Amino acid sequence: MIHIAVIGDVHSKFDLQDVAYFNQSDDALLLFLGDLAKYRHREGIEVAKIMARLTKPALYIPGNHDGVHALQLLAEVKQNKFWSNTFSSGLQRRMRQIQNVIGNVTVCGYSTHSFDFDGIAFDVIAGRPFAMGGSHFSYAAHLQRTYGIDSMVASAQRLKQCVDAAQSDQLVFLAHNGPTGLGTANTDMWGCDFRPEAGDFGDWDLQQAIEYAQQQGKRVLAVLAGHMHHQVKGGGLREWQRKIGEVVFVNAARVPRIFELDGGPCHHHVRLSVGKTAVTIQEMLVSN
Repeated sequence: MIHIAVIGDVHSKFDLQDVAYFNQSDDALLLFLGDLAKYRHREGIEVAKIMARLTKPALYIPGNHDGVHALQLLAEVKQNKFWSNTFSSGLQRRMRQIQNVIGNVTVCGYSTHSFDFDGIAFDVIAGRPFAMGGSHFSYAAHLQRTYGIDSMVASAQRLKQCVDAAQSDQLVFLAHNGPTGLGTANTDMWGCDFRPEAGDFGDWDLQQAIEYAQQQGKRVLAVLAGHMHHQVKGGGLREWQRKIGEVVFVNAARVPRIFELDGGPCHHHVRLSVGKTAVTIQEMLVSN
C-alpha cells in the first residue's frame, strides 16, 4: 500500500517539527486542506515558508482564510456582496505572494493531478478553492476573475470537466469543505453547528462532481476535506470519518492540529492508505 498524509485546517499550526516528520516519513504524497492562516494574511505567508521546506510531493487547496483580508472574510460571513467584491480586489495578489514562497507545493483548485506510485495510479481532483460551505457561493468575484466561474452550477460543471481530464479510473477528491448529503445534524461531518436549526453545510457542486464520477464508471477512493472543525460549537465532537459503499469520507479539521497531550505537543493528521483493492484511514497523533 502507499500512504498519503492528509493535513487538515492548519490555522498557523504547522512547524519545523512537522517538516522533519513528513520528510522522513513513508508518505508518498501530502495533501493540505487549506486555511493556513487564522485571520491575518501574514500568518499564511509564514506557514507557506515552512511548507516550502517539504521534500515530498504536496498539494494545497486554499481555504476561506487564505490570502483573505479580514474585512473580506467578515463580508463573506455576512454574505454582503458589495463589501465582498470591494475587498476581493487584492486576493489574487495575496495568493501570488503565497505561491511565491511555498516552494514546490502545488497550489490547486479546479484542477486534476495524476499520480502513480509503485503501480498504484490515481488522480486527485481538487475542488472549489475558498469554499465556506452552505448554499452561498462564497468569494464569487475572485472565482469569476480567476477561474471564470460565476455560480454554483458553473462550478459543478468545471469540476465535472476535471473528472473527465483524469488519466486514471481511480479518483481522490480534495476540497476545503466537504460535499452535501452526509447529514443535517450539527455533529455530522459537514453539518452546521452555528445555527440552532443545524442543517447540511456541505458543498452541492462537490457532491455533483462525485456523483458524476461514479456515473462515468470511475472508482472514487476517498473524499478529503475539512473546514467544519471537529469540536462542535456548543459542545460535542463531529463525526470525522465515514465509509459509504467503497468511498471513504474524511473530515480532517482537528483544530488546533497541534495541541498538548500527556505534557507535550502532539501533531494531528490523517493517513490514507491505498492498495490495489483496499483503502484504509488512520488518525495519526505524532509527539515530538
